[in-house]
Amino acid sequence: MKKKFHCIDKYEARKLASLVFIKDGSETFITEVLDVIENEIIVGLKDKSAHSILLKDQGQVEEFTDFIQSVIEKQHKITHTEIINDEIEIEKA
Repeated sequence: MKKKFHCIDKYEARKLASLVFIKDGSETFITEVLDVIENEIIVGLKDKSAHSILLKDQGQVEEFTDFIQSVIEKQHKITHTEIINDEIEIEKA
């Protein structure tokens, strides 16, 4: 399943890509969604740190949290990410 998400800029898209996918192990650094504030998602990572990601709008935030939940619960794995300007395309299987 592939899905595109719109971030507020290229920097946020690159940041999200780096957090969401570890190529060698087909896994993610993200372990949980800590909070959602309008168009901002705060995620917890494996190293126990927290990071903020700014998406284009609240709708994108809702779509991303729904999409990533099955990955966090280990029902799916991220298989590929691609950054196109301020967009990130994520594929999971």
